[in-house]
Amino acid sequence: MADPAPWDARLWAVLFILSANMILDAIEVSLVLVALPTIGTSLGLSLWTVQWLMSGFAIGFAALLVVGPRLNAGLGRKRVYLGAMLLFSAASVVGGLAGSAPLLIATRVVKGMSAALTAPTGLAIIGTTFPSGPQQRRAVSVYSLFGAAGFTLGLLLSGALLEVSWRWTFLFPAPVALVLLFCGLRLIPADPGPVPVPHIAPGLLRNGSLLRSAVGAATLNGTYQSLLLLFVFRTQRQLGWPPWQSALALLPACVPLAVTVPFAGSMTARWGTSRLIACGAAAPVVGCGLYLWRPTTATYSTAMLPTLLLVGAAFVLSFAALNIQATVALPTADRAAAVPLYQTAVQLGAVLMLPVTALLLSACHGYRPALSFITAVAAVGLLTALHGLRISHRQVAP
Repeated sequence: MADPAPWDARLWAVLFILSANMILDAIEVSLVLVALPTIGTSLGLSLWTVQWLMSGFAIGFAALLVVGPRLNAGLGRKRVYLGAMLLFSAASVVGGLAGSAPLLIATRVVKGMSAALTAPTGLAIIGTTFPSGPQQRRAVSVYSLFGAAGFTLGLLLSGALLEVSWRWTFLFPAPVALVLLFCGLRLIPADPGPVPVPHIAPGLLRNGSLLRSAVGAATLNGTYQSLLLLFVFRTQRQLGWPPWQSALALLPACVPLAVTVPFAGSMTARWGTSRLIACGAAAPVVGCGLYLWRPTTATYSTAMLPTLLLVGAAFVLSFAALNIQATVALPTADRAAAVPLYQTAVQLGAVLMLPVTALLLSACHGYRPALSFITAVAAVGLLTALHGLRISHRQVAP
């Protein structure tokens, strides 16, 4: 097969704009995560209150995912994308200047809503801008790689920004988003034709493969974010680590995914989605169980580090496989509607688990009750994955 034709400068520029915005969305989560204890101390907020800065972003993200395709159909993808970037920039500025918890949380909800529009819309723009086949697959791979790397970059930036002020964790994305907005106005192409509106068929909500993928992704994302929240407050509040050290300690949970994203397709082709999902679901259960088993006086290298590595391995093994399994068995006409439903479930995992984790950390002595809750939810994801693996074996049996 001949190599795909090289991209011209305009295509590279469009891909850079879309991918850079994906980085911003991912940075937004990790920047604020590390800053939570500092924000809580500065504004006199409890852990229960300050965690809503994380939950609020997830709520906003989940709230607009299903509505986004209808907005694209009514207003056009380019208008929706650029309008969401402008809203993201404005919320960043307001958040950086806010002096009260309700306003700060509200800006996070708005930024989550903006990300819910830009992330899938950016992928849709790639689908209409880049020729189908190898060129489009390569563009999607670059787009996904940037998104995976953004969380790691946010951890590295957080320590530096917090040395100045926690407010810069909110203000920092604003000028970057405005530059991307200006470039996008000039370079992102308008829709060549009408944008279809996905129709959610009643049977879609009863599709077993989609439901299992949604539960697996929700438990994985909820477990991941809740565990990182626990680690941030344990390292900074209980162990007295500075934010930069806490941020570096979290890197083993996200670097593996950023490194292995280009190989996700070949992994699923070789091992199959059901096996990878089951292995990925088992990893956080083992990691959390190990952390529970270790004494509270255990060092980072013998307790936290193995857990973070196993949770990172869970994403490497199963996140792409879950995305594929969610839609691969569906008719082509249903896939466009299934994707936002699946992505909503991903965010709902964090929406439901983060407040409970914060409540247990605040109301109970020590971190073990919260960690036990996270482990139990991870076990639900494992049971769901094992059920899917059994069904998969039945289908391939002679």
